[in-house]
Amino acid sequence: MTHAELLGYAAAACVFVTFYMKTMVPLRIAGIVSNFLFIGYGYALDAYPVLILHLVLLPLNIVRLQQMLRLIKQIEDVTRGDVNLKWVKPFSTTKAVAVGDAVFRRGDPADEMFFIVSGRFRVQERNVDLQTGEIFGELGLLDAGQARTATVECMASGELLRITYDQVKQLCLQDPKFGFYFLHLVSKRLFHNLSLESRNGQPG
Repeated sequence: MTHAELLGYAAAACVFVTFYMKTMVPLRIAGIVSNFLFIGYGYALDAYPVLILHLVLLPLNIVRLQQMLRLIKQIEDVTRGDVNLKWVKPFSTTKAVAVGDAVFRRGDPADEMFFIVSGRFRVQERNVDLQTGEIFGELGLLDAGQARTATVECMASGELLRITYDQVKQLCLQDPKFGFYFLHLVSKRLFHNLSLESRNGQPG
């Protein structure tokens, strides 16, 4: 068996392994390894279609791996108390909000969450102000009926980043770490809400 054939079999094995991987980071790593092996195989046998294909796929896999690793690191920073949640920006759209506008009202359908870029917002039922850098609306993702549990109104004009629950679910499926850290964010919000209710003398 020639060295070129060995490269081809090894590359095919890497591709085969990717079909059994459920998380994106190891899948991308296996993809990068297979790209290198296929490049060597294509070069050795003058198989130019294979060579060109994997020369194109290699940088794409590297970029996607870097994006996922960067996302994981940013979310890990959040769990250590970093309030800068701008990791949502690549997956979100912007929304300008004026004073008096309701971002959503209690009972409205819940299908997205928000990150405050600027401005000030108030959770009316709890009389709590939300400032720049905070995230809200994430609890609706865990509500069986997916309905808002409170009303949030704009108290000072600003801008929001908006990310849909479908995008959140996709990210959770792509990497379990994302799901774990998202759960961490939600649990912090739940404990914070319980603490407010306890101080106000409301039942938990």
